[in-house]
Amino acid sequence: PRYIIIWLPPNYDKDKKERYPVFYMHDGQNLFDPRTSSMFIDWQVDETADSLIRKREIKAIIIVGIYNTDDRGTEYSDTPLGHLYMKLIVEKIKPFIDSNYRSLPDRKNTAVGGSSMGGLISMMCAWEHPEVFSKAACFSPAFKFRGFDYAEKIMKYDGPKKNITLYIDNGGVDLDAQLQPGVDEMISALKGKKYEEGKDLFVFIDKTASHNEAAWAKRVWKPIKIFFGVH
Repeated sequence: PRYIIIWLPPNYDKDKKERYPVFYMHDGQNLFDPRTSSMFIDWQVDETADSLIRKREIKAIIIVGIYNTDDRGTEYSDTPLGHLYMKLIVEKIKPFIDSNYRSLPDRKNTAVGGSSMGGLISMMCAWEHPEVFSKAACFSPAFKFRGFDYAEKIMKYDGPKKNITLYIDNGGVDLDAQLQPGVDEMISALKGKKYEEGKDLFVFIDKTASHNEAAWAKRVWKPIKIFFGVH
């Protein structure tokens, strides 16, 4: 069983014919409401998206927050449970959203994002399921941590280039400083696979930022604008 929380854009109930891109995000309880957030500070993704939509800087979007569980660490990594979690999103949660909400279900309009281990599983979702997700936002991602190394998996990949857009973002304080070598290796691996910065790879590093919801809240507008911007 899994709680999900769904944020609908302004005018969703008025524009009955309109369909919307969907941004799936992990750690759903930390996204919209400080009362449910683990540190009582949320990402404020709802306020950010609402403001960008009203300013007509992005298309109107639906945001789906998928709650984590006590198995978060295992579910958000390259483990059998992690692959089962991705299967849950692809085979259960996404079909539920597409059946019950006016979404644009194609891969071009489907993005995924999260932070820390959630940043890792976001990368995995796009890398392992590019037929479903075309974009991934990875905040303070644990690509290489405590003996685990997903950057190496990308480096060893020798298949065709995957048609995905990646946003990779890290701070520079506390845990983020420890995660930076893995971030650097992942960026290097992706560039080795012909991903180009400013085209299908976007990197942002804030050396003064810590590893918490308040820091991610300040930067979440960046991938939202890149993924869903009005061009």
